[in-house]
Amino acid sequence: MTSKLTNAQIAWRAAQDLPDGAYVNLGIGFPEMIAKFKPDGREVIYHTENGILDFGEAPPAGEEDWDLINAGKKAVTLNDGASFFHHADSFAMVRGGHLDIAVLGAYEIAENGDIANWSTGPGSVPAVGGAMDLVHGAKQIWVVTDHVTKKGEPKLLKECRLPLTGVGCVTTVYTSLAVIDIVNQRFVLREKLPAMSLAELQAVTGAELVVEGTIGDLIVPEV
Repeated sequence: MTSKLTNAQIAWRAAQDLPDGAYVNLGIGFPEMIAKFKPDGREVIYHTENGILDFGEAPPAGEEDWDLINAGKKAVTLNDGASFFHHADSFAMVRGGHLDIAVLGAYEIAENGDIANWSTGPGSVPAVGGAMDLVHGAKQIWVVTDHVTKKGEPKLLKECRLPLTGVGCVTTVYTSLAVIDIVNQRFVLREKLPAMSLAELQAVTGAELVVEGTIGDLIVPEV
């Protein structure tokens, strides 16, 4: 397979699409990296389920205040005007439709926008967290993920096989090989790695990739 993007490069690419003034929740783990790559001059207000609005970058090593953490228990800083609130109020913001974007990781994504990201099936440890609230409360759901599993099998499918987190909710997928929008229950290819042919990309995608207009080149810096 063509050399793929690193997680940091996927996070960088997703960050470039964050609109100025957007209220954004970043899922625990991989999606949290997006906060490092906010474009200069663009205001993005980050929300975390444990009760902070408008947190900033991670503090330098050794300067952490462990009373200031995000939902993934990682130390954060505060921007001027940041606010704190009760856990229940935080979820009221989510469920009330006040977030513009939630960015999540995923095990599987279906072409109709279904997402599975909390369980790998029987015998797994359930870890849904706030994901089920986020996928139905945020106005847009973005996914950042490797394009294939560790076994090389497609993660983008016609139908999810694992237990669902949300139905018909994903709007855009940023992968190690491509940027794909979900439009009218179809995977619409927006960008792909320039060294990879459409046929090669289709071969590692479990549902049809639809092309509408010109396919952009997925070019990112070393980050």
